[in-house]
Amino acid sequence: MPSDDRPGKRSGAAAVIRPYEPFDLPGMYRVCLRTGDSGRDATPLYSDPDLLPHIYAGPYPIADPGLTFVAVDDQGVLGYIVATADTPRFETWLEDNWWPRLREQYPRELAADPGDGTEDWLRVAHLHESRFAFDELYERYPAHLHIDILPRGQRAGLGGRLMRTLVGALRSRQIRGLHLGVGSGNPGAHAFYLACGFTEERRAPWGSTMVMDLRAG
Repeated sequence: MPSDDRPGKRSGAAAVIRPYEPFDLPGMYRVCLRTGDSGRDATPLYSDPDLLPHIYAGPYPIADPGLTFVAVDDQGVLGYIVATADTPRFETWLEDNWWPRLREQYPRELAADPGDGTEDWLRVAHLHESRFAFDELYERYPAHLHIDILPRGQRAGLGGRLMRTLVGALRSRQIRGLHLGVGSGNPGAHAFYLACGFTEERRAPWGSTMVMDLRAG
């Protein structure tokens, strides 16, 4: 039965948050795609529905086990938060273990704009051109995250619950700080992160880099 994500149908308050299990991955991929256009449904933008989640969801529970949590209701996965405690180590892991397989699956010649409004080609370019560049910010805020929630789970406190779950897990590892990026086209997410205790470290044309000191509080 298809899930009901109409604005009046909210289940975030009743959702159960638990650690990731491998059988959650298809649900996470679906959530990633349906929130992948600055919080809006990105399904029309991709011919391959797995391409975006391959980048922004799939590697995290494998690269850094214990820092992926899912929110589940009676219709399945309606949200998740993924993270790594060590961004430089994660980027090295991607280069050694994750990008090579995807580069074979999506050869570089696919990184050409077909002119039909789809954005698969941009993600393929990212796969082939992604190169890690160290940032001094990682010394103070080594962890980073992505969080996505379907419309039916929004505006019910679920985002805050997921964030507190992750922050607790990072603090238990004595990780000193957390960072993330939020696009300029997603002001709602920017406000959400401020409400969660993040501050804006940098602003650029693409959006903002936001940080949280995990040693405080």
